Amino acid sequence: MDPFAFKRIYLAQAYCDSLAGKGISNASSGLFLAGPRRVGKTTFLLTDLIPEAQKRHWETVYIDLWANKTADPLSLIIEALKTSLKAYQNKLTRLSKKFKLQKINFLKIIELDFSTLGLPDNITLVDLLRDLIYLSEKPVLLIIDEAQHALSSANGINAMFSIKSARDQMNSIHKAPELMLVLTGSNRDKLAQLTIKKNQPFFGSEISAFPLLGEDYIHFFTEKINAGLAANNQFNEESVWEAFQLTGHRPEILRQIIGRTALNHHAESFSDLLKQDAFLWHSQLWEEFENDFSQLSSIQKSVLTLLIQKGPLWSPFSENSLQYYRINSGQSGLSISAVQAAIHSLRERGFIWQSSRGAYALEDESFSAWFRHTQTL
Repeated sequence: MDPFAFKRIYLAQAYCDSLAGKGISNASSGLFLAGPRRVGKTTFLLTDLIPEAQKRHWETVYIDLWANKTADPLSLIIEALKTSLKAYQNKLTRLSKKFKLQKINFLKIIELDFSTLGLPDNITLVDLLRDLIYLSEKPVLLIIDEAQHALSSANGINAMFSIKSARDQMNSIHKAPELMLVLTGSNRDKLAQLTIKKNQPFFGSEISAFPLLGEDYIHFFTEKINAGLAANNQFNEESVWEAFQLTGHRPEILRQIIGRTALNHHAESFSDLLKQDAFLWHSQLWEEFENDFSQLSSIQKSVLTLLIQKGPLWSPFSENSLQYYRINSGQSGLSISAVQAAIHSLRERGFIWQSSRGAYALEDESFSAWFRHTQTL
């Protein structure tokens, strides 16, 4: 076990209570968590939330849609569910014989071939989820990490609709939810594309900010670090906390900077050097944003500015938007085709993300933080 693993047991318990419909907030219809990359979301899911769910005797299925970005999201979800179902293969065999004798066809997955990828035409994602609940005799917690990646393909979107349908069907039968959902995303605006429009699968669901690690983590972390250092040269919590804030509350980055600092045996003060290194990391990141933005054309800058200002509500080709681009770029005759070309270029350069249905979001939310701090909206 990682000696620096920081347990967030109370947060996991609160989320599980909420998923079960027993907490202060009710997330029995789904928990949607958004937080920047590398702030510890996946670590929390794997080391805190799933163990807590298993203590409650829930069947847990975890899928990371970024585990293989080239794979279709639907395929990743199907194979994860088949892996969970395979654990009940002996039970499935016994039931198959029983059903055949009684001429009952209850479980569609009885004829499922676990050695091949995909599903036969007569079996759906809803069937997999329903039958997993039946075979496990437990509520199922389905966790989809980086869920916004489902929007990258029509199959991925259809998978989200199937999961929503399965949730509605199964949870309408019992008092306690039989299928609980956790969907996370590293970009709030992208994840919101699943919830803000009537034609999206989870319309009306609320997205919550994933709680960043705070000063309690820094207290734990600093004690662990100092335990291996000389008594006359230790890190103080205030300096570690300042460095952590500069890294955007990213524990992995903090550990890298701390490690480099601790190896500098000639430093008079680890704490002073830590703050310098953290500030340097932060400055280099923002300098990169500055350089990238300065290379954009006036049209591209105007498009990007309005996207940051409007977020998920951005309507790139509305008359109001076109008027904004014309005024801010100084090009009164700006056409829709010119805006389309600007958006295409911004997508290629990694500024803008677009779903398969044409919704847009900023690719990196860290860029938005730099922009709001340094530019005028």
